[in-house]
Amino acid sequence: MSAPIPLNEVKRLKVLWQYEVLDTVPEEVFDDLTELAARICEAPIAMITLVDENRQWFKSKIGVTVKETSRDISFCAHAITQEDLFIVPDAAKDERFATSPLVISEPKIRFYAGAPLITPDGYALGTLCVIDKVPRELRPDQKQALRILARHVVTQLELRRHARELAAARQTGEKFKSEVDNLRAELAKARRELKRHKAKTRRASGGPTSRKAKR
Repeated sequence: MSAPIPLNEVKRLKVLWQYEVLDTVPEEVFDDLTELAARICEAPIAMITLVDENRQWFKSKIGVTVKETSRDISFCAHAITQEDLFIVPDAAKDERFATSPLVISEPKIRFYAGAPLITPDGYALGTLCVIDKVPRELRPDQKQALRILARHVVTQLELRRHARELAAARQTGEKFKSEVDNLRAELAKARRELKRHKAKTRRASGGPTSRKAKR
């Protein structure tokens, strides 16, 4: 069963694309957070997912080899409609997922827990999720750890975006400075040309060109 589309979907997708993180290479800071989630939650599979228009793409992953899956079979597409953890104790007994190819074939998901990655302005970009091949639950401390780690993922996404914006602003500033320097050089050249033109005009008209000539 496909997940409902968030009410703010158009704006959510626009915000997601503004982070310019889709289809980027793995980054250690995200892989570390994914590994922490897997270890703390004692799960063989953990992922940082970003839910695009038609797919969920994995920025970081442990325990799986695929890079993305279709959104219409995605557990995370359900999780981004929640404000808190989205937990499926036994997918095989949940009518939303029992016939999903992710459940009946590899990776044979039975347990899923996803914390939505919610931006400071309230848009859920994806999840930090943990998956197991057996039905189970999370302890209260594991649930809280998953929430905290998800917030750290968002913080890293924000830092990444701000660093890119700062670099772009610096590049724009350097370009502006170069243009100003070029303009100053052109103005100085124009002034020199004007002075030479005036001096040439005075000589051609027989006018004074020096103090000695004025006397």
